[in-house]
Amino acid sequence: MTSIGGAEMVDWNLAVATATRLVKPGPEVSREEARDVVAELRRHAKASEEHVRGFTRMIPEGHEPRDTPVLVVDRAGWIKANVAGFRELLSPLLEKMQERRSNTPGGAVLGAVGGKVTGVELGMLLSFLASRILGQYETFAPATREFPAGDPNDPGSGGGRLLLVAPNIVHVERELAVDPHDFRLWVCLHEETHRTQFTAVPWLRDHLQGEIQSFLGATEVDPSTVVERLREAAQALAGGRPEGEEGEPAPSLVELVQTPEQREILGRLTAVMSLLEGHADYVMDGVGPQVVPSVAEIREKFQQRRARGASRLDLALRKLLGLDAKLRQYRDGERFVRSVVDQVGMDGFNRVWTSPNTLPTKTEIAKPAEWVARVHRKADS
Repeated sequence: MTSIGGAEMVDWNLAVATATRLVKPGPEVSREEARDVVAELRRHAKASEEHVRGFTRMIPEGHEPRDTPVLVVDRAGWIKANVAGFRELLSPLLEKMQERRSNTPGGAVLGAVGGKVTGVELGMLLSFLASRILGQYETFAPATREFPAGDPNDPGSGGGRLLLVAPNIVHVERELAVDPHDFRLWVCLHEETHRTQFTAVPWLRDHLQGEIQSFLGATEVDPSTVVERLREAAQALAGGRPEGEEGEPAPSLVELVQTPEQREILGRLTAVMSLLEGHADYVMDGVGPQVVPSVAEIREKFQQRRARGASRLDLALRKLLGLDAKLRQYRDGERFVRSVVDQVGMDGFNRVWTSPNTLPTKTEIAKPAEWVARVHRKADS
C-alpha cells in the first residue's frame, strides 16, 4: 500500500497493540489443561470433516477438495490474524482514500494523525470481538509465517484458514455449564461446515470477494458527504427516521452511512451470509444427535445466550455495529435451509451451490418456496 510521509491510512501495528492491550484475559486454565483443550479441538476439527461431508453430500465421492489449515489460537492470535485479513481486504479502498488525501493541503500531517486514530479505533473494536468469537473461517486471509493459509499444495489457491479460539470456547462451555467435550465438537461442526462450503465450491470465494470489492468501491470518500451521512444517522438514532418495513428492525448506524448502491450490494451479501450461517447451524444440529449426545441442551442454552447478550453494554454495541444482523442471519438462514431440505431433500438443496445465479436472494431467504420455484422448476422444465 502506498503511503504519504511514511503514514498509512490505518496504523495496523497500533491496531494490534491496542487490541491485545485492551482484550480481556481468558478463563483461568493450567498449562496442562490448555494443552488438552488444544489437542481435543484439533481432533474434533479433523473428525468433523467426515461428519460434515457425509451429512451435506457437497463433495462427490472420489473427489478431494483443496485443503486449508486449521489453527487453534488464543485471543491475541485471533486479533493478529484478523488484522492481516482486514489489511488485505481493505487495501483497494484505503489506496483510493490515500490518493484522494494526497491532493489535500496538509494531507501528510493529517494522514499521520488519522492513521494513529484509526488504528486505535480498530484496535478497540477488535478487543471487543476477540473475547466473543468461538471460531471463524477466514476466507480471504493472506498466508504469513505465523498463520498459514490456503492449500499448501496449490500456491495459487488463495487464502483460507479455520481459526478456533480456545479461550472463548472454554469460557462459553463453562458459562453454559454444558459437557465440554460435546460443546467443543459441536462448535467444530459449525466451523468445519464453513470450511467445506468454501473448499467444495470453487467459485464462492471469488464471488464474495467481487461483491465486497464492489461494496468498498462504492464508498463515498468525500469528507462532506461522510459528515452528512453521519448527521442522518444521528437523526435516525434520535428518533427522526421511521422504523424499517413491517417486521424489519430499524437499520443500524453502519447501514445508515451507506450509499444506495452499497445497500443494494449489501442486500445480496446479506442473503449469501444468511445462507452460509444458516447452513452451518443446520448441519451442526443435523449431525449433532449422532455424535453429540447433549446437543439438544447445548442448542437451547446457546440460543438463549445469543438472544440476551452478555450485558446491556453488549446489546448496545451489537446494535451500533450491526451485529444484530449477524444473529438474524443465523435464524433466517437456518429456516431457509430447513424449509428447502424439507421440500426437495439435501441433493435438491445443494443446487444452491451450482453458480452465483442459484444463490438465494434476500427475499427468497424469507420465502424459501420462491427459491424452490425459481431454481427447480426452471431446471426441471
